[in-house]
Parts: sequence; structure tokens; C-alpha cells
Amino acid sequence: MIVCGPSGAGKSTLTGKLITETEACMSISATTRPMGPKDVDGKDYFFMTEEIFKAKINDNAFWEYAKVFGNYYGTPRALVLKMLQDGKTVILEIDIQGAIQIFKKYPKAIGILVLPPTMDTLRDRITSRKRDTQEVIEKRLAKAVWEIDQAKQSGFFAHEIINDDIDIAYNAVIKIVNQ
Repeated sequence: MIVCGPSGAGKSTLTGKLITETEACMSISATTRPMGPKDVDGKDYFFMTEEIFKAKINDNAFWEYAKVFGNYYGTPRALVLKMLQDGKTVILEIDIQGAIQIFKKYPKAIGILVLPPTMDTLRDRITSRKRDTQEVIEKRLAKAVWEIDQAKQSGFFAHEIINDDIDIAYNAVIKIVNQ
């Protein structure tokens, strides 16, 4: 299952709740971004240097990867394949670039596009996090418009969820999972 949407749409909140309330598993991405004070290596991400990340690209260790806001992010191939072989429902919470790469390799994946109710709401959500400069906020908003457009044009997302109310959005996700 691929959960995609712009930064601030509510992907992490929805997938976090799904992981705690179902038997679904979250794929842990690798990244070159610096660890935050609350991050746990191997739980939130696999943190690595750009040199190591690029070596793994050359070794075909990622199912997909992309450079986003100056940092690499990728889905480790072996981890996802192991979970699938174990019969698990695997959730990939990734950006549109990675999602399209995965859909091309695994067309049976279920695509869920999480959207904010309005761009003003998205701006408020990103701003209220208080972790980005105004310049980064503007970049995230511009990228959000592009991501939403790319996702809709791709035709890969059979499900769109407007996340205006987290409980209603979560119930919509659960219905998709239980299909």
C-alpha cells in the first residue's frame, strides 16, 4: 500500500494510527537527512551519509529513491520484500517520485493519495510545526501543488482522501485496507 501526499497532508498521522491499530507494517525509509532530536535510527529512518546512500544506489539496494529538499530518501528493497514474503500488508509512506517508481515495478500496489482540504489549511499545518523557515515553507507549498498534480496525472492512485477530520480520514483508510 502506497500512501502519498504533500508534506502536511496528514500521511504520518494516518499511517501511524493504522500501524498501531492493525497488523500492517510500515516500511522504514533510508535517508541522508540529519537525525532530529526525537528521531530513532532504524525506527523513524535508517540514517546514513550521502556516500553510503549512493553506494547502495549503485548496489540496487533501493526499490525506489529520490532527492527531496536536498536529501536522499529511499525504500530498502530487502526489507520490503521480506515483509511481503512474510504475508504482511506493507505501507510505504513516500513522495510522488518514489510512488511512481514503485507502481511501475509493482502495479498491484494500492495507492492512497492524502490531500489537505485546502491549500490554506496546508499552509497552516506546515507553519504550525515551527520547524521550517519561511523560505522552506514556501518551497514545501510549491512542491505540494506539483506533487498533487503529478499524483492525479499518474493515474496510479485509486483512492483520494481529503484529510479535513483525522477520524473521518482514518475510517476511509480502514475501509480501503479491509477491501
